[in-house]
Formats: sequence, structure tokens, C-alpha cells
Amino acid sequence: MNMLIKTFAAATAATLLATGAFAQSAREIRGPSPYIAIENEPPPKLIVDPPVAEAIEQGIYWAQYRVENLRIVQVFGKGGLNVSPRIGHLHVIVDDLPWWWADASDNNTVDIANFPPGPHKVRIVLVDANHNAIPGQEVTHTFTVPDTVTAHKH
Repeated sequence: MNMLIKTFAAATAATLLATGAFAQSAREIRGPSPYIAIENEPPPKLIVDPPVAEAIEQGIYWAQYRVENLRIVQVFGKGGLNVSPRIGHLHVIVDDLPWWWADASDNNTVDIANFPPGPHKVRIVLVDANHNAIPGQEVTHTFTVPDTVTAHKH
């Protein structure tokens, strides 16, 4: 029995090595610990997927996002500018309206419902804790909601 266990363990190890199926570390997935300041932090990066087409057809905008080298947290103001690892949040602007909202939820999807039929634009901007846009970290999606959509009643 002991020999069988050793053989199985060796075969499993060989399979893992051959396929590269080792689990990544927490740091590789989640980023650096918030307990350790980072010297020379790389610049933050915003990655936003295209909106889900099936949702647009219903007048709903869903776009998943992720951020690198910045933690999305509910901390606002000048005091948050010197925090390491770096912190910030998103500003979401719809149809070039003069107002925006701050999204500090980090739930990985921007969700906006009840778009009426017609052309629309959603702009997502990565900002620091004091609401300053991080240069080059903005994504704009333009889309058209079909005429067949009627507003959802909630």
C-alpha cells in the first residue's frame, strides 16, 4: 500500500510539472499586502472588457473591469494620496452628463440599467483618492440600445 501511495504521489507530481498546474500565490493573484509600503510602485492600470451585448439589447450596461497597481477602496480625500500600496476608485460618466459617480465598491462590474433606446456612451476613469484622473487610465464605450427596448420597472 505504501508503494502504491508513493507511485500515485510521483505520478501526480509529474502531471503537475508537465501541465504547469501549480496554484498561484496569494500575492500573485491579489497583489501586495496592504501592510507593506511599496517603493517605486508601477503605474496603475485600468482594464475594462466590452459591455455584455445581451445586456445592451435589454437597455442594461454591464462591463467587467480590473485594476492593476491600485486598490479600489472607500477612502477619499488628500490624505489618501500618500498611502502605499496606492488606492483610488472609479468615476463613471454617462452620456457626457456634467455629473459622475464614484464607484469604490471593487465588485468588478459596472452596472447601469434602464438606458432608453438610442446611442449612449459610458466613460470609466481610474482616479486617485482625491478624485484626480490617472493619466491614460480611461475607457469609453459607445453603444446603441435597440428601439425594441422599453424601460424596466423596478
